[in-house]
Amino acid sequence: MRLPRPTRATLERNLPILQWGKSYDRDTLTSDLVAAVIVTIMLIPQSLAYALLAGLPPEMGLYASILPLVAYAVFGTSRALAVGPVAVVSLMTAAAVGNLALQGTAEYAAAAITLAFISGLMLTLMGVFRLGFIANFLSHPVIAGFITASGVLIATSQLKHLLGVDAHGHNLPTLLGSILAHLPETNLITLVIGIMATGFLFWVRKGLKPLLLDAGLKPRMADILAKAGPVGAVAVTTLVTWLFGLQNHGVRIVGEVPMGLPPLSLPSFSGEIWSSLFVSALLISIIGFVESVSVAQTLAAKKRQRIIPDQELVGLGTANIAAAISGGYPVTGGFARSVVNFDAGAETPAAGAFTAVGIALAALLLTPLLFFLPKATLAATIIVAVLSLVDFSILKRTWHYSRVDFSAVAATILLTLGFGVEVGVSAGVLISIGLFLYKTSRPHVAEVGLVPGTQHFRNILRHDVQTDPSLVTLRIDESLYFANARYLEDYLYDRVVGDNDIRHVVLMCSAVNEIDMSALESLEEANRRLHEIGITLHLSEVKGPVMDRLQRSHFINDLTGRVFLSQYDAMVALTPSENAA
Repeated sequence: MRLPRPTRATLERNLPILQWGKSYDRDTLTSDLVAAVIVTIMLIPQSLAYALLAGLPPEMGLYASILPLVAYAVFGTSRALAVGPVAVVSLMTAAAVGNLALQGTAEYAAAAITLAFISGLMLTLMGVFRLGFIANFLSHPVIAGFITASGVLIATSQLKHLLGVDAHGHNLPTLLGSILAHLPETNLITLVIGIMATGFLFWVRKGLKPLLLDAGLKPRMADILAKAGPVGAVAVTTLVTWLFGLQNHGVRIVGEVPMGLPPLSLPSFSGEIWSSLFVSALLISIIGFVESVSVAQTLAAKKRQRIIPDQELVGLGTANIAAAISGGYPVTGGFARSVVNFDAGAETPAAGAFTAVGIALAALLLTPLLFFLPKATLAATIIVAVLSLVDFSILKRTWHYSRVDFSAVAATILLTLGFGVEVGVSAGVLISIGLFLYKTSRPHVAEVGLVPGTQHFRNILRHDVQTDPSLVTLRIDESLYFANARYLEDYLYDRVVGDNDIRHVVLMCSAVNEIDMSALESLEEANRRLHEIGITLHLSEVKGPVMDRLQRSHFINDLTGRVFLSQYDAMVALTPSENAA
């Protein structure tokens, strides 16, 4: 039976797979399969490495890269976003679960599963109730600062695996202190493996593909082999460790990785654990969503496609719930993997589902081969991946452009490095909100005059304009709300007090999109006080929605002056004709 059009539209909006699935053909399938092969090769070592970063058994990284990818393919709107474990969320998971002081790997893993479930539930509900705007409370400079600091923390946390020593800590001073304290215990064989793997992976990123192209390989094959660099490092170091029995010489290895598909798992429903993980889950959800949407929007724009942020919340939410019921931990869209997925030619989210099949085959067939994999190799994989996230140039750019933004970025970086990721991201949210309140609480107000020979009005301090001593026109360049209502009121009084020539004040409202109740009361008070000293208050260029709200109050009836359609009309009506000629 053919569904009614509104029902089909609703289904396609909530299940994007129905939309792109209608036009799926053989060419699209080929493109998605090729992209899936490349991303699978990249994702296998990364999944293992990021699980290690989160303090979890390596197989949980594989589990988090199977069912979540299928869930996102059904509910997500980005054609290129590659979902799975990522460095920043893995670090945040380690910090969140580590705070519970659980005993034993099983309890630790169960807490990570519960964290994924809570995060997934939050994201899904935010999507259902169209709350994607919450992510706007994090400014881009603050996010950039947080990711940079997190990259430094992640790279530092992996030094213990390169050195083969024990070290702990969730902030930079503690980590460095612990590493320095254990430095004499460095295992030289582990250090050699770590340095060689790191150097090789750095070279692979830039040097392998040109070398393969010079050797005569086709670009697509050269790209696949270049992306297989981490797999090569894993294979070689695992083989060397097995051949020479390096585990008997202090080289720490991954050990037994269970073979098989992800087990069915359930989160804990302990009220104590939920309350302990709630804030961490919220922060992980917001950071993950912001990172994913930023990447998805960038890639979608390159193909003139669009994503739906609220539906992305549902896609990421269901992916995290899928991770929780299949033995995984929190996931989100990864920047590097998504770019690789896009460049490899992915046309639809089905590429992610095909990637999940590849990871599932790896979990079924390849895990016994990982027994002798050195942890130093996984640490090298993490270090090379996260150092691309570190961008201290954001400090220079914000310093030259806005000292306020620079202070926010610097504070976020320092707090993240000094106190850990949770404090850093919490501070980032508060700083972003604080910056917004600070900037909008002191809105730019310009006194304007008429540009000769035109009907345009510009700032009297920047342009040669016509004014009249009896008329003051103030252009308000911000919406009016509780935080800046008093500022505008004080600005008005400061301007008119002591100037006996003023008879009219016009508030030019072309940039005002909202006037809340607090601002309305301030305007009413300003209208009354100006009237008491013989000055008439007028408004000009009030937007329709704002005017609709004002007309539902007594303010328009009590206004001593008029509401003009344009500022030019106001000047013509309120000043001698020669000034407005």
